[in-house]
Amino acid sequence: MPRGLVVTETTNMRTPTREGVLRAAAKVADILPQTPLLRAEIGGAPVWVKAESLQPIGAFKIRGAWHRLTDLSDEERAQGVVGVSSGNHAQGVAWAAQRLGIAATIVMPSDAPSVKLERTRAMGAEIVLYDRYEQDRDEIAEALVTERGATLVHAYADPWVIEGQGSCAIEIMAQLGAEPTRIITPCGGGGLAAGLALACPSAEIVPVEPEGWDDVCRSLEIGSIQRVDSDAPPTTCDALQTPATRPINFAILKERCPFGLRVSEAEVAEAQRFAFAHLRLVVEPGGAAALAAALSGKVALDGRTAIMVTGGNVDPAKFAEVL
Repeated sequence: MPRGLVVTETTNMRTPTREGVLRAAAKVADILPQTPLLRAEIGGAPVWVKAESLQPIGAFKIRGAWHRLTDLSDEERAQGVVGVSSGNHAQGVAWAAQRLGIAATIVMPSDAPSVKLERTRAMGAEIVLYDRYEQDRDEIAEALVTERGATLVHAYADPWVIEGQGSCAIEIMAQLGAEPTRIITPCGGGGLAAGLALACPSAEIVPVEPEGWDDVCRSLEIGSIQRVDSDAPPTTCDALQTPATRPINFAILKERCPFGLRVSEAEVAEAQRFAFAHLRLVVEPGGAAALAAALSGKVALDGRTAIMVTGGNVDPAKFAEVL
């Protein structure tokens, strides 16, 4: 699709709220311990790193999935759920579905990291593979939803998912003892960034995308939703390869994000090495994007800047190559 084309919602949805974020945070706190908020120094400035890579599924996506699936009615649970994901949301949905006794089907790209495919299958989810360069994952998911009467659990364009992802910022405020001045976050479709904005109404939210997959950056710059170009370059940040944000996300982002940032593959790899050497964290490329922006000096840092490290599901051999 050409640049400038506005993507519309396929279903009517309620608006995500801060009250919803607080409710999601309470639900998450009932089943999961808080992930650590680790202090680090970058260029002499103290920063706080939220280690969501240490979640049971290795990513923050567990939050939105749990909030969404626990709010399903008995009838909806009986019909099952369908998700679309390159792997982290897939594992979040599969994890929640397994614990709630709900059938889960996940539409995943055929080139998703094998570790993500294997772990999603291990939690009992059915996987439907597609070619991310030739097929539309949303069309496939919608067909499955229609055929099975299932509930779509979108990876980012879902009010419950947005609220659930924002729950990590409620933890940050409790751990920091105050609202952060800014939160730097990896950004794919904008579900996490939107949730963080709802959770911390006074904080500056800075979304970070890999070069060439900068639809949110361009959307903020132009003022309307933009799609990734059809000739977008390859990226190791598979978790951030979303074609475009959606109106439900952009309505929040355009009000709360003054700008977005882009990072290179080399900057992402350097961030992975920094996290391993200084924080003792194994971080996947997409999960390191915000840290990459901070390390490369692209955003102001201070004693109340929080940096989201969102995932650690990386192929061991590829991670060894980065190190």
